Formats: sequence, structure tokens, C-alpha cells
Amino acid sequence: MAHGNEPIAPVPLNSNIDPRRAALGRQLFHDSRLSHDQKYSCATCHPLDHGGMDGLPVAKSPVGGSDLRNTLTVFNVDLNASYNWDGITNNLTDHTARILENPRLMNMSEAELLSRIRGDSGYMAAFQSAYPQGLTRASVLDAIASFERSLLTPNSRFDRFLRGDVDALSGEEKEGYRLFKAYGCVSCHQGINMGGNLYQKFGVFEEKIPGERSPLDSGRFRITKAPRDRHVFRVPSLRNVAVTAPYFHDGREPELKEAVKTMAKAQLGRRLREDEIDRIVAFLKTLTGKYRGKILAGPPSGNSEDE
Repeated sequence: MAHGNEPIAPVPLNSNIDPRRAALGRQLFHDSRLSHDQKYSCATCHPLDHGGMDGLPVAKSPVGGSDLRNTLTVFNVDLNASYNWDGITNNLTDHTARILENPRLMNMSEAELLSRIRGDSGYMAAFQSAYPQGLTRASVLDAIASFERSLLTPNSRFDRFLRGDVDALSGEEKEGYRLFKAYGCVSCHQGINMGGNLYQKFGVFEEKIPGERSPLDSGRFRITKAPRDRHVFRVPSLRNVAVTAPYFHDGREPELKEAVKTMAKAQLGRRLREDEIDRIVAFLKTLTGKYRGKILAGPPSGNSEDE
């Protein structure tokens, strides 16, 4: 296996998920009845045909508000060690519950949630088939989380390269990967998901980064109240990064090339040459994987990579 000595491993080709539970979770994921006003579903912010995210700088809340963050993709979510930009939980089922019950998001109580599902005979039969206990709060959360765990995007060209296909990448893309490692990008963006398992301050070498909203987002400090966590965020995955613009926690940057330039200066203290940036971007575009056998597409304004 070519990835044996690499800091990155390929996305698994299959998920070991109960297909009945994943199918039930898929139905729930797309059902707007899971929101209090019956206007929003999980897929509203995480459309699977648009990179698993909404393509907006920051998420839209049914009740409004200006302190929301950029929507992270739901693809490969099971490969993360924690969730949200601030790592509020490391349990996907708990994260699902937080989304459903958050008054600024789905705003659903347990009683209302179960009552709506009980009114659907198809759901009731599916829960009886998939879960010994039938319909419960726990089984609803598990079904949604099971579906989300199934949302892997394997077989990117980079993954094929890691599996031993040395011709899967061009010379420019291989050079971009070399620079990605040599300049230290891989120190945070490593592992199977190329991120999602570490926390880092946004602005290690530059305290004020152009374009950041004011007042500054306190990051993980919101959760821990520890001074060391001020402006610290969970490092996002780079999987499918070419189709999940805009970038950063506040969605300030619509262009991947500019995002790379910002990261080099703010996080690594480096000013890269234009040709180096272009090669790294070329490499990053090889990270777009497949979902249900098709190369992942981004939001309408995004640019997906050709097969």
C-alpha cells in the first residue's frame, strides 16, 4: 500500500453501517417535519448534491442572528474526532441532538419530534424493522447519525495515488503534495480526513487577518472559557475542499487560491510564490471524492473537478 509511509490515509471504500438504519436516517435527514416550523431539514444546510454544505459565508438560522459560522460539509463527518468549529462534542449522536433541539436551528422538543413521526405509518414500520425498541428519541438520533456515518467520499484521485496508482496525479499535483508536506500544511491537515482531529489558533503569525468579521469570533473559548482557547478552532477537513467554498469559520474567502495564501501567511508565517500556491491548489483539487459512484459536485457557484 503506497500510503504506508504517508501522513495521510485514503478514505475507506465502504462504511460498516446497518443499511436499514442508514436508509431510515436518509429519509429523516431530508424531512422538514423534523424542524419546528416544518420548513427546514438537515439537507437544507447540508445538500448532498452541493458538497454537503450550503455554500453561504455563514449559515442561515430560521430565527435570524449574526453570530453563526460557516456550514461545514457533512461528507466524511464520521472521520472527525469532534464536531462544529469549536468541537462542542465528540459524539455524532449528541451532535445530532444538539442540532434538532437548538432553538436557533431545528427547535424541536422530544415530544413534538416523536409525535410527528408516530403520525407516519411508514416511519413506524421502518423503526420497528430497524430497532428492537422501535421509535424512541435514541433510535431517531441513531438513525440520522447512522446515515451521516455512511456519507463517505472515497476514490478521489489522491486516494487512488495513496493506494498505489502513481499515475493518478500529474507532476504538478505531486509537486503540490510535496510542498503541502514540506511547508507544514500537513502538520494540521493529516490523517484520513486531512483535518478534523486537532485544534489550532486562527492567526498564529498574524493576529489580525484581512477580511475577518468584527467583533472577532472567540472560537473554542465559547465552550471551555479557557484563555488559551480564545480564537482557537477545530482544524477543518480538506477532503472535497475544492467544492466546499467559501472558506474559514466566517466564510470570508470564496477562492481556494486566496485561502491557501492566507493560511500560509497566518498559520505558517510563509509568503509563497504564485507558482507554489498554484501547485498546492492543483493538489487540493485532487481531494474531491465520489459519493454513490459519482464525483462530488459543489454548490452552483462552486467548481467541481472533472473525472
